[in-house]
Amino acid sequence: MTLDVGRQIGPGGRHPRVPSWVGDVIAAVFIIGSAYLPFPQAEFRPNDVLTFALVLAPALILPLRRRWPIAVLAASVALYAVAGFTESLWPGVVLAIAIAMFGAANRLPRRAALITALVTIGAIIVINVLASLSSLLDLRAFAVAVTVAFAAAAGDGARSWREYIAAITERAERAEQTRESEARRQVSEERLRIARDLHDAVAHQIAVISLNAGVASSAIESRPEAAQEAVRTIQAAARTVLGEIGSLLDVLRTDDDDSAITPQPGLDWLDELVGQFQEAGLAVTVRAEGDPAAVSGAAGLVAYRVIQESLTNALKHGAESRAHVLLQVDDDVLRIVVTNPVVPSTEASIDGAAGSGLGLVGLRERVAAVRGIVETGPNPGGWRVAATLPLTKVSDL
Repeated sequence: MTLDVGRQIGPGGRHPRVPSWVGDVIAAVFIIGSAYLPFPQAEFRPNDVLTFALVLAPALILPLRRRWPIAVLAASVALYAVAGFTESLWPGVVLAIAIAMFGAANRLPRRAALITALVTIGAIIVINVLASLSSLLDLRAFAVAVTVAFAAAAGDGARSWREYIAAITERAERAEQTRESEARRQVSEERLRIARDLHDAVAHQIAVISLNAGVASSAIESRPEAAQEAVRTIQAAARTVLGEIGSLLDVLRTDDDDSAITPQPGLDWLDELVGQFQEAGLAVTVRAEGDPAAVSGAAGLVAYRVIQESLTNALKHGAESRAHVLLQVDDDVLRIVVTNPVVPSTEASIDGAAGSGLGLVGLRERVAAVRGIVETGPNPGGWRVAATLPLTKVSDL
């Protein structure tokens, strides 16, 4: 039944395609050639022009099986009936029925192919029974029926294999598209993370530099000692920010996933962070309720960034150069409240109306990433940033 070689081997044309006429030529050679084999029985050999035409007919109609599989199968069975009732039986007709049955089962749904095969086998048995009433016996009907059944099974198997290949190809393509989408999503998330880290690393140091540059500019003549101190603070802040940027770039340039990476800050770095702001001129008061050392992982990093961003805004926009940090650590939640007095005219600036607002936007995204909640806004006497971070299973977030 492999004579139907005109079919494409695989979906999408990925394998070399054998021209359909090659299979038709091979089938015609076998059908016509079988009429000239030296069979001892006379009914297996054509003996006149009409009989030869009937032998040739199956070879002529088989190329149409790809467009009209049922019609070609029916025509082949009709030629078989003509052979039977004319007391002839050419092997080529049986071969034509088998090829047509294979083509029909290869193209029809399984249920339709099964019905077609049963009807064909039934027709062959009826034809042989009726023909045997004249002169043609035959148990050969059962051999033809078995041949048709085998052709139907082979055609159904070929169709099932083709559908299986198409299905796994589709799944592979869908998986590839999913991987590409996931890669694009990860790239977008990585860009956002880099932007956040860059802002966190630079923002408060730039605020320190800007503030002390103003102090140095105003005090350079009247208070040279204060100006020199401000310049030293600027130098220290510049070195710090350059080091942080360099560390970030080193991480981005590293190809080895197992390479040593600078540890992410947490609440264990809080004293150092507060010291930096105090050196910049911001009086920071910290009050902790509970054990901040119990906070680690993603929650610890987010808590550090919340405090860093809040104190940076207090330094840039606050009044009286002071801020208060409250940490409340419970068994399953961490609460952070940062407050500072502000000049009323600068409240809108803190929330991003006058500035870029990227700091608070990134802060909200970081808090949301660990399923926390953050609130920012004015409160009596100043500005308030309050964040609530869950501590349960944060390592899985």
